[in-house]
Amino acid sequence: MPRRSRVHGASKVWAAATLTAVAPSLFFWVIRTLTGDDGSRSYLSMSSGPCLGWDIYDQVSPWVYPIKAFPLFSYDGAPLIVLGFAGWYLSVRRGRAGLGRIIGRCVAVVLLVLDLPLFLLPTLDAALGPACEAMWGPPELLSRQIGWGLYDCVPPILVLLAVRAPRRAFVRRGPVVRTAAAVLAVTAVVLIPAASASPGKVSTERELDCAGFGDGTVKGLSETDKRFLCAVRGYDRPYDSGVEGWDEVSDQDVVAQGHQLCALATRHGGDTGARAVQEAPQASLAGALADLCPAVAGARQAEEDRRQAESDAYVAKKERACAAHPRHRPKIEPVRQRRATLWTEFWTIDGWEEGYEGNPPELVKDLVGSGLGTLAIWAADEAGSACVTVESYTRRPPLEVRGWEEVVEVGYESPSGALELVDGDGTSVKGLTTRGPGSYRVRVHLRGRELVTQVIDAPDGAVELLVQVFPGKAKKPVVYK
Repeated sequence: MPRRSRVHGASKVWAAATLTAVAPSLFFWVIRTLTGDDGSRSYLSMSSGPCLGWDIYDQVSPWVYPIKAFPLFSYDGAPLIVLGFAGWYLSVRRGRAGLGRIIGRCVAVVLLVLDLPLFLLPTLDAALGPACEAMWGPPELLSRQIGWGLYDCVPPILVLLAVRAPRRAFVRRGPVVRTAAAVLAVTAVVLIPAASASPGKVSTERELDCAGFGDGTVKGLSETDKRFLCAVRGYDRPYDSGVEGWDEVSDQDVVAQGHQLCALATRHGGDTGARAVQEAPQASLAGALADLCPAVAGARQAEEDRRQAESDAYVAKKERACAAHPRHRPKIEPVRQRRATLWTEFWTIDGWEEGYEGNPPELVKDLVGSGLGTLAIWAADEAGSACVTVESYTRRPPLEVRGWEEVVEVGYESPSGALELVDGDGTSVKGLTTRGPGSYRVRVHLRGRELVTQVIDAPDGAVELLVQVFPGKAKKPVVYK
């Protein structure tokens, strides 16, 4: 065949390789334009145990996909094919056909290295059995994966055909080439795997014994597996419907996916927030994984311990600041004097007697308010703590206004004689009323309000409260300062 005819024929094959590479992108672009559907779907893989194809894919995909995202490899490598054609054509025109063949083969090898795993690895797992086959999703997804993987190999094969050396006579291919061709042909036929097995059993709350009453009937699952299933199904959470998307997935598949996610999280120190865990197909199970995975449970316990230690240190710092304030020296001896660091998330600390909770009164001068069996005292600018001293008397104590920014006194009616102050953390100060049920007066002294409302980061122990409770029949509030 004349040299010009060979170049012309090879150029057509190069063009066919380019069009074959671009065709899928054009096809999906048309579909997306006409229907608004880009054809993307998400699936959850369902399997357990080691699967060679998936394990290799999990290792190579982190570097394959960034490479394929490079513009040269966009449109299934069409820009690289065009660049390779240019190099081949210039080499042939200058009489260096050997260099042109090297350029073309390099293009083909690069594309095959990037595309073959997406075809060979799911094919390998499909051959290993249904368990590994399920790693790649439903049968239709696996068929599509293998089919597109095989299709993506067509452009580099066409490139190899375009740059093959001319032969004058038929040459029988070697055994490696014949075997590879046979494998490709057989795989192309077996694109649709066998239908998946039945979905399996989805156990009920009682069968799993999530309540712990001993009426579980599920066999073949460990206690950790059962706890994990209870969490996934939402059986152990009264107001939770479980992990969305897994309610109809069989027990066996849920547990298998949990173990797989556990193995992935374990490789990242039990951190379910790791990127690899968050990007896993079964990442939605991470919230329930601590019931199944010791590494995750350990990591979460360590994080909880760390946060608790930080919280304890924060509280201890505030308490030390309160303890550093001089103790109040009353003018007359009280029956009781209590000091405490009290916390609030909603401006006030509350006082109540049993049966009268949940009915906060309005505050007088935004400091103290009272009602039947209930009391409220401003303590922080929305959230924070206050250094509180509570004194109980059998008679009215002398008035003290010096050194205090605000002093307000209100009447209080005690239905049971058991008033106590309770903060947002459950800390309580009891024994405020000294004469049982009856009428009392509550005098509240405050300093530090302006400091915490005007300074973003107020010093520890800035708010101080002195609360004096004593018998008295007057009902009207009095503002002393």
